[in-house]
Amino acid sequence: MQVRAVLKNHRGSARKARLVVDLVRGKPVGEALTTLDLSNKRVAKPIAKLVRSALASAEQKNTRERAGIDVENLVVKTITVDGGPSMWRIRPRAQGRANWIQRRSSHITVVLEEV
Repeated sequence: MQVRAVLKNHRGSARKARLVVDLVRGKPVGEALTTLDLSNKRVAKPIAKLVRSALASAEQKNTRERAGIDVENLVVKTITVDGGPSMWRIRPRAQGRANWIQRRSSHITVVLEEV
């Protein structure tokens, strides 16, 4: 049985988040959380929170539906990062000019599965 959790509109680029996501794909949940907690990247904390949310959903589904999910055997099956909407801002420059800058966001999806 699979459990899914989604984080939408995270303020950070998808390119930077993919570096962290690649570290935990395919690992057991405990090992993935340890890796994320020890990572120095800023995006590692929201990803760890998302994995914990999926784990809590698995526990809730286990008690509510009596699905028989063994939480100890859960593995991060898939974890994807997609680009989200960008905010456009104006940066003042010299001599009255202006540059446009993009504030990127991303959508992160985690799927846990029992081995």
